[in-house]
Amino acid sequence: MEIKDILEKCDHTLLRVDCTSEEIRKLCDQAIKYHCASVCIPPCHVAGAKRYVGDQMKVCTVIGFPNGYHTSAVKAFEAADAVKNGADEVDMVINLSMVKDGCWDLVEKDIRAVAEAVPDTLLKVIIECCLLTEEEKIKMCEIVTKCGAEYIKTSTGFSKGGATREDVKLMREHCPSFVKVKAAGGISSLQDAEDFIALGAERLGTSRIVKLAMELENAEGAPDEKY
Repeated sequence: MEIKDILEKCDHTLLRVDCTSEEIRKLCDQAIKYHCASVCIPPCHVAGAKRYVGDQMKVCTVIGFPNGYHTSAVKAFEAADAVKNGADEVDMVINLSMVKDGCWDLVEKDIRAVAEAVPDTLLKVIIECCLLTEEEKIKMCEIVTKCGAEYIKTSTGFSKGGATREDVKLMREHCPSFVKVKAAGGISSLQDAEDFIALGAERLGTSRIVKLAMELENAEGAPDEKY
């Protein structure tokens, strides 16, 4: 697989708590240059990033991040505010306490609250696979599908583990084709990226792939238009 095909599936990501506006602009420049799917950034940077990129790049942000234990009303407001500020896509974290309590109706209501707050915005639902049993992962595939989200996402990258090949395979097997899979967290090599895509991931949440593209470009002296 050519690196440009991988880059087109990447949400070029910077969610570090102390990231600066200058770093966000640099992230946007890189995403535009390498034709990424979006930049994924903290909500406080959305308005500035959207002014900066205009229509050149989609802006994605995170909701209820990274723990997911905000109330549904807070998540809904946060999502609506993000879209008002220019977000094209939102990645929300599920309420893991509700999952562990087996309160599946409340888990569904939590996701629907966000979906209904931003009905015309692409929604990705982060289920934080590293904290779930296999049965809970399968149940979340069912609920995310019922809620009409466009994507189910493996991880925040801020918990004890990120995307695994096993989780991406399981999610692809237990979601219908119209629910896409995003792998995020710990994607550190082109081989990782290729493996996740081969297993059915249609988005990758990572910053490393762009860095690898830059390193390859510098090593080969390749012109920008290669990407």
